[in-house]
Amino acid sequence: MYHDILIPTDGSDASLTALDHGTEIASSVGATVHILHVVDVGTEMSAAGAGEIADDLTETLDEEAKAALDQAETMADEAGVTTEQAVLEGFPEDAIHQYSADNEIDLIVVGESEDSTLTEQLFGSTTEDVLESTTTSVLVARA
Repeated sequence: MYHDILIPTDGSDASLTALDHGTEIASSVGATVHILHVVDVGTEMSAAGAGEIADDLTETLDEEAKAALDQAETMADEAGVTTEQAVLEGFPEDAIHQYSADNEIDLIVVGESEDSTLTEQLFGSTTEDVLESTTTSVLVARA
């Protein structure tokens, strides 16, 4: 049923919960896990100006992406599943949807944070946006 499972990760507790669920499913059905980190240019890059600040921010974001992907890769290895990694820039819900379509993903596993910020209340969370923007099946993993 599932051959390719997409698990977006940012290193948060919610994404680690999604990794737990997604790798367990992948292990049981022999699926490949696609680990995706999205650099949210809407939030991150709008805070940066030109010059040295932007360069420092880019370096920090690259380090965060590597750390999140390394942690996810370790969890997937422990579950004994095959993985593919990717880093994309953009709005997370758009990047997740596009990656899913481009890679014929059968299931997207996303974590849902228990924290609700004012921004999420006003504009919706990434999880909600993914649910609304994709035709791929989505599993919302809660802690």
